[in-house]
Amino acid sequence: MGRMDGKVALVTGAASGIGRATAVRFAREGAAVVSTDIDHEGGNETLSLVKQNGGRGIFLHHDVASEACWIDVIATTHAEFGGLHALINNAGIAISGDIVERSYESWRREQSINLDGVFFGVKHSIPLLARSGGGAVVNVSSVAGLVGNAGLAGYGASKGAVRLFTKAVALECAKARNHVRVNSVHPGVIDTPIWEKGSSGRAGGWAVQAVRKAHVAVVAQLGVPVGRAGQAEDVANGILFLASDEARYITGTELVIDGGLTAQ
Repeated sequence: MGRMDGKVALVTGAASGIGRATAVRFAREGAAVVSTDIDHEGGNETLSLVKQNGGRGIFLHHDVASEACWIDVIATTHAEFGGLHALINNAGIAISGDIVERSYESWRREQSINLDGVFFGVKHSIPLLARSGGGAVVNVSSVAGLVGNAGLAGYGASKGAVRLFTKAVALECAKARNHVRVNSVHPGVIDTPIWEKGSSGRAGGWAVQAVRKAHVAVVAQLGVPVGRAGQAEDVANGILFLASDEARYITGTELVIDGGLTAQ
Protein backbone atom coordinates (compact mmCIF):
# COMPACT_ATOMS: atom_id res chain seq x y z
CA MET A 1 0.00 0.00 0.00
CA GLY A 2 1.40 3.37 -1.01
CA ARG A 3 1.60 6.37 1.28
CA MET A 4 -0.65 8.39 -1.06
CA ASP A 5 -3.07 5.66 -2.16
CA GLY A 6 -6.45 7.07 -3.12
CA LYS A 7 -5.24 10.66 -2.90
CA VAL A 8 -5.01 13.45 -5.44
CA ALA A 9 -1.99 15.74 -5.59
CA LEU A 10 -1.47 18.95 -7.54
CA VAL A 11 2.15 19.87 -8.28
CA THR A 12 3.06 23.19 -9.90
CA GLY A 13 6.30 23.71 -11.79
CA ALA A 14 6.22 20.01 -12.59
CA ALA A 15 7.97 20.12 -15.96
CA SER A 16 11.44 19.61 -14.45
CA GLY A 17 13.56 19.55 -11.33
CA ILE A 18 11.92 19.33 -7.92
CA GLY A 19 8.42 19.48 -9.38
CA ARG A 20 9.00 16.54 -11.70
CA ALA A 21 10.70 14.50 -8.99
CA THR A 22 7.79 15.19 -6.66
CA ALA A 23 5.15 14.23 -9.22
CA VAL A 24 6.93 10.95 -9.93
CA ARG A 25 7.49 10.22 -6.23
CA PHE A 26 3.81 10.76 -5.48
CA ALA A 27 2.83 8.51 -8.39
CA ARG A 28 4.99 5.72 -6.99
CA GLU A 29 3.08 6.07 -3.72
CA GLY A 30 -0.31 5.68 -5.38
CA ALA A 31 -1.45 9.26 -5.92
CA ALA A 32 -3.31 10.64 -8.89
CA VAL A 33 -1.13 13.57 -9.94
CA VAL A 34 -2.13 16.83 -11.60
CA SER A 35 1.12 18.21 -13.01
CA THR A 36 1.09 21.85 -14.08
CA ASP A 37 3.56 24.17 -15.77
CA ILE A 38 3.92 26.65 -18.64
CA ASP A 39 6.37 24.24 -20.31
CA HIS A 40 4.16 21.92 -22.36
CA GLU A 41 6.94 19.63 -23.58
CA GLY A 42 8.46 19.14 -20.14
CA GLY A 43 5.04 18.81 -18.54
CA ASN A 44 3.99 16.06 -20.90
CA GLU A 45 7.29 14.27 -20.29
CA THR A 46 6.51 14.39 -16.57
CA LEU A 47 3.03 13.00 -17.23
CA SER A 48 4.60 10.08 -19.11
CA LEU A 49 6.90 9.42 -16.16
CA VAL A 50 3.95 9.55 -13.76
CA LYS A 51 2.17 6.88 -15.79
CA GLN A 52 5.34 4.80 -16.16
CA ASN A 53 5.59 4.77 -12.38
CA GLY A 54 2.10 3.42 -11.88
CA GLY A 55 0.23 6.66 -11.34
CA ARG A 56 -2.79 8.28 -12.92
CA GLY A 57 -2.58 11.89 -13.92
CA ILE A 58 -3.07 14.81 -16.25
CA PHE A 59 -0.94 17.73 -17.34
CA LEU A 60 -2.38 21.25 -17.40
CA HIS A 61 -0.93 24.46 -18.77
CA HIS A 62 -0.73 26.79 -15.79
CA ASP A 63 0.58 30.30 -15.28
CA VAL A 64 0.72 30.44 -11.48
CA ALA A 65 0.78 34.24 -11.54
CA SER A 66 -2.73 34.25 -13.03
CA GLU A 67 -5.64 33.90 -10.64
CA ALA A 68 -7.91 32.93 -13.53
CA CYS A 69 -5.56 30.04 -14.36
CA TRP A 70 -5.67 28.87 -10.76
CA ILE A 71 -9.47 28.88 -10.74
CA ASP A 72 -9.49 26.77 -13.91
CA VAL A 73 -6.85 24.34 -12.62
CA ILE A 74 -8.69 23.72 -9.33
CA ALA A 75 -12.00 23.27 -11.16
CA THR A 76 -10.44 20.81 -13.61
CA THR A 77 -8.80 18.86 -10.79
CA HIS A 78 -12.16 18.55 -9.06
CA ALA A 79 -13.92 17.52 -12.26
CA GLU A 80 -11.29 14.93 -13.22
CA PHE A 81 -10.57 13.35 -9.84
CA GLY A 82 -13.35 14.43 -7.49
CA GLY A 83 -11.18 16.11 -4.90
CA LEU A 84 -7.74 17.25 -3.78
CA HIS A 85 -5.57 16.07 -0.90
CA ALA A 86 -2.18 17.70 -1.49
CA LEU A 87 -1.12 20.98 -3.07
CA ILE A 88 2.57 21.41 -3.80
CA ASN A 89 3.36 25.04 -4.62
CA ASN A 90 6.69 24.51 -6.35
CA ALA A 91 6.75 26.82 -9.39
CA GLY A 92 9.30 29.61 -9.08
CA ILE A 93 12.03 31.64 -10.74
CA ALA A 94 15.25 33.30 -9.59
CA ILE A 95 16.47 36.57 -11.08
CA SER A 96 19.96 37.60 -10.00
CA GLY A 97 21.52 41.05 -9.99
CA ASP A 98 22.34 44.01 -7.77
CA ILE A 99 19.24 45.66 -6.41
CA VAL A 100 20.18 49.12 -7.74
CA GLU A 101 20.18 47.66 -11.25
CA ARG A 102 16.89 45.80 -10.97
CA SER A 103 13.90 47.07 -12.90
CA TYR A 104 10.52 47.21 -11.24
CA GLU A 105 9.18 44.99 -14.00
CA SER A 106 11.67 42.21 -13.21
CA TRP A 107 10.99 42.62 -9.49
CA ARG A 108 7.25 42.28 -9.99
CA ARG A 109 7.68 39.28 -12.28
CA GLU A 110 9.68 37.45 -9.63
CA GLN A 111 7.22 38.29 -6.86
CA SER A 112 4.19 37.45 -8.99
CA ILE A 113 5.41 33.93 -9.68
CA ASN A 114 7.13 33.12 -6.39
CA LEU A 115 4.71 34.80 -3.98
CA ASP A 116 1.46 35.71 -5.71
CA GLY A 117 1.37 32.23 -7.22
CA VAL A 118 1.53 30.69 -3.74
CA PHE A 119 -1.19 33.04 -2.50
CA PHE A 120 -3.53 32.15 -5.37
CA GLY A 121 -2.85 28.44 -4.95
CA VAL A 122 -3.52 28.42 -1.23
CA LYS A 123 -6.59 30.65 -1.53
CA HIS A 124 -8.29 28.53 -4.16
CA SER A 125 -7.20 25.05 -3.01
CA ILE A 126 -8.07 25.19 0.68
CA PRO A 127 -11.85 24.96 0.14
CA LEU A 128 -11.43 21.86 -2.05
CA LEU A 129 -8.89 20.32 0.32
CA ALA A 130 -11.35 20.81 3.19
CA ARG A 131 -14.28 19.35 1.23
CA SER A 132 -12.10 16.35 0.35
CA GLY A 133 -11.73 15.51 4.03
CA GLY A 134 -8.59 17.51 4.66
CA GLY A 135 -5.08 17.40 3.32
CA ALA A 136 -1.80 19.23 3.08
CA VAL A 137 -0.25 22.24 1.42
CA VAL A 138 3.51 22.21 0.95
CA ASN A 139 5.01 25.50 -0.18
CA VAL A 140 8.49 25.26 -1.67
CA SER A 141 10.51 28.15 -0.27
CA SER A 142 14.32 28.14 -0.11
CA VAL A 143 17.24 28.62 2.24
CA ALA A 144 17.24 32.06 0.59
CA GLY A 145 14.09 32.63 2.62
CA LEU A 146 16.09 32.03 5.81
CA VAL A 147 19.40 33.84 5.20
CA GLY A 148 20.47 36.70 2.97
CA ASN A 149 22.19 36.24 -0.37
CA ALA A 150 23.84 39.14 -2.18
CA GLY A 151 22.47 39.45 -5.69
CA LEU A 152 19.28 37.57 -4.84
CA ALA A 153 17.35 40.22 -2.93
CA GLY A 154 14.15 39.73 -4.90
CA TYR A 155 14.32 35.96 -4.68
CA GLY A 156 15.02 36.08 -0.96
CA ALA A 157 12.20 38.55 -0.37
CA SER A 158 9.72 36.28 -2.12
CA LYS A 159 10.90 33.11 -0.41
CA GLY A 160 11.04 34.73 3.02
CA ALA A 161 7.49 35.93 2.50
CA VAL A 162 6.41 32.41 1.55
CA ARG A 163 7.85 31.14 4.83
CA LEU A 164 5.80 33.48 7.03
CA PHE A 165 2.74 33.27 4.80
CA THR A 166 2.85 29.50 5.33
CA LYS A 167 2.85 29.85 9.11
CA ALA A 168 -0.01 32.35 9.13
CA VAL A 169 -2.20 30.21 6.88
CA ALA A 170 -1.39 27.11 8.94
CA LEU A 171 -2.77 28.88 12.00
CA GLU A 172 -5.87 29.99 10.11
CA CYS A 173 -6.55 26.42 9.01
CA ALA A 174 -5.94 25.04 12.49
CA LYS A 175 -8.35 27.58 13.95
CA ALA A 176 -10.95 26.70 11.32
CA ARG A 177 -10.57 22.99 12.15
CA ASN A 178 -10.70 22.21 8.44
CA HIS A 179 -8.05 19.46 8.68
CA VAL A 180 -5.72 21.23 6.26
CA ARG A 181 -2.05 21.36 7.23
CA VAL A 182 0.33 23.92 5.73
CA ASN A 183 4.13 23.63 5.80
CA SER A 184 7.13 24.86 3.85
CA VAL A 185 10.30 23.20 2.60
CA HIS A 186 13.56 25.08 2.17
CA PRO A 187 15.96 23.48 -0.31
CA GLY A 188 19.60 24.50 -0.37
CA VAL A 189 21.99 23.81 -3.25
CA ILE A 190 20.03 21.37 -5.39
CA ASP A 191 21.14 20.16 -8.81
CA THR A 192 18.15 21.20 -10.93
CA PRO A 193 17.63 23.09 -14.21
CA ILE A 194 17.14 26.39 -12.35
CA TRP A 195 20.95 26.62 -12.48
CA GLU A 196 20.77 26.59 -16.27
CA LYS A 197 18.27 29.43 -16.19
CA GLY A 198 20.52 31.29 -13.80
CA SER A 199 23.42 31.12 -16.26
CA SER A 200 23.44 33.04 -19.52
CA GLY A 201 21.84 30.14 -21.37
CA ARG A 202 23.25 31.43 -24.66
CA ALA A 203 25.53 28.48 -25.34
CA GLY A 204 22.72 25.95 -25.15
CA GLY A 205 22.83 22.16 -25.05
CA TRP A 206 25.89 20.49 -23.62
CA ALA A 207 27.60 23.81 -22.80
CA VAL A 208 24.80 24.95 -20.52
CA GLN A 209 24.73 21.52 -18.91
CA ALA A 210 28.47 21.79 -18.28
CA VAL A 211 28.09 25.22 -16.72
CA ARG A 212 25.30 23.92 -14.52
CA LYS A 213 27.27 20.91 -13.30
CA ALA A 214 30.40 22.96 -12.66
CA HIS A 215 28.50 25.71 -10.86
CA VAL A 216 26.62 23.30 -8.62
CA ALA A 217 29.79 21.35 -7.81
CA VAL A 218 31.79 24.43 -6.88
CA VAL A 219 29.04 25.95 -4.76
CA ALA A 220 28.48 22.67 -2.96
CA GLN A 221 32.17 22.14 -2.21
CA LEU A 222 32.61 25.66 -0.89
CA GLY A 223 29.52 25.99 1.25
CA VAL A 224 27.71 22.72 1.95
CA PRO A 225 29.03 20.72 4.93
CA VAL A 226 28.25 17.37 3.32
CA GLY A 227 30.36 18.46 0.34
CA ARG A 228 27.88 17.97 -2.48
CA ALA A 229 24.70 19.32 -3.96
CA GLY A 230 21.40 17.69 -3.23
CA GLN A 231 19.24 16.00 -5.84
CA ALA A 232 15.65 16.85 -6.68
CA GLU A 233 14.61 13.51 -5.23
CA ASP A 234 16.00 14.54 -1.83
CA VAL A 235 13.53 17.41 -1.74
CA ALA A 236 10.70 15.30 -3.16
CA ASN A 237 11.12 12.85 -0.29
CA GLY A 238 10.68 15.64 2.24
CA ILE A 239 7.64 16.97 0.41
CA LEU A 240 6.11 13.49 0.34
CA PHE A 241 6.52 13.14 4.09
CA LEU A 242 4.84 16.48 4.81
CA ALA A 243 1.97 15.64 2.45
CA SER A 244 1.42 12.16 3.88
CA ASP A 245 -0.59 11.08 6.90
CA GLU A 246 2.69 10.40 8.68
CA ALA A 247 2.92 14.17 9.20
CA ARG A 248 -0.64 14.55 10.47
CA TYR A 249 0.49 16.48 13.59
CA ILE A 250 2.88 18.76 11.70
CA THR A 251 1.67 22.16 10.55
CA GLY A 252 3.12 25.66 10.39
CA THR A 253 6.67 24.38 10.34
CA GLU A 254 9.59 24.46 7.92
CA LEU A 255 11.69 21.56 6.71
CA VAL A 256 15.19 22.61 5.68
CA ILE A 257 16.81 20.30 3.13
CA ASP A 258 20.27 21.76 2.61
CA GLY A 259 23.01 19.32 3.61
CA GLY A 260 23.75 21.39 6.71
CA LEU A 261 24.26 24.68 4.86
CA THR A 262 22.27 26.85 7.28
CA ALA A 263 23.58 25.04 10.37
CA GLN A 264 26.88 26.92 10.06
